[in-house]
Amino acid sequence: MQIPYKKMHGTGNLILVIDQRHGNLPPPSSSKLQELSDEKTGPGFDQLMWLSPSKNEEYLASYRVFNSDGSEAEQCGNGVRCVAQYLAGIEKNAKSFTLMSPAGLVSARVYEDGLVEVSMGVPNFEPSNIPFVASKNQLSYELIVDNKTIEINVLSMGNPHAVLQVDDVNIAPVSQIGPLIEVHERFPERTNVGFMHITDKANIELRVHERGAGETAACGTGACAAVVSGQRLGLLDKEVSVQLPGGQVVVSWLGSDAPVWLKGNAVLIEEGTMNL
Repeated sequence: MQIPYKKMHGTGNLILVIDQRHGNLPPPSSSKLQELSDEKTGPGFDQLMWLSPSKNEEYLASYRVFNSDGSEAEQCGNGVRCVAQYLAGIEKNAKSFTLMSPAGLVSARVYEDGLVEVSMGVPNFEPSNIPFVASKNQLSYELIVDNKTIEINVLSMGNPHAVLQVDDVNIAPVSQIGPLIEVHERFPERTNVGFMHITDKANIELRVHERGAGETAACGTGACAAVVSGQRLGLLDKEVSVQLPGGQVVVSWLGSDAPVWLKGNAVLIEEGTMNL
């Protein structure tokens, strides 16, 4: 069966949006997702956003997130911005609305300049909720990787994140250490790994090794996790510009039980159909 798709990007993060709100197809199998994610055999994507009808009419849609390796994720900040931009283009007066995600409710605001702002929820630092193996909740943790001890910050943005500071993101060992931290035994469900350089209190540079996708041009929840980590250490302001390989996003957090807001672009690349 041929079904339509929208291929988009959020700050360079390739997103495939499939709208099944009026269909009854189940999401593709893991092997099919891997095939579709490869541009040699499918449209190509870093994450696929599968839209379904919301169980509550107050919310515009629900969605699930799938990685390029076929695994399912709880959240994708760049992906949900693309979903919001797509819905705003086809739904009348849909400029501010709420979506249902595996990680909880997400508020979205679509602006006239093409930027989209989404609420990524309240960060969670309790190890058992991330999940991360630790005897108690700490500001930072030591992790042994490749026989070396590194210091990381750990939190959940609806999905697990480890954040470490580096002197230069351009030479950070993302491809070497990222995969090792992702599957470290202290992360039972694997983790995303952010390599952050703090330029000043209002600006950081970031590269992210994403769980199930490897390094991508951008990671929205990774940007949120990095900024929150820096704020908790007293190193960053409440609003921070995050420079990623794919472009720039803005993250704001008032602390405590306030949600983290992520603002950036969401751009249509192409439309097409594919056989599932």
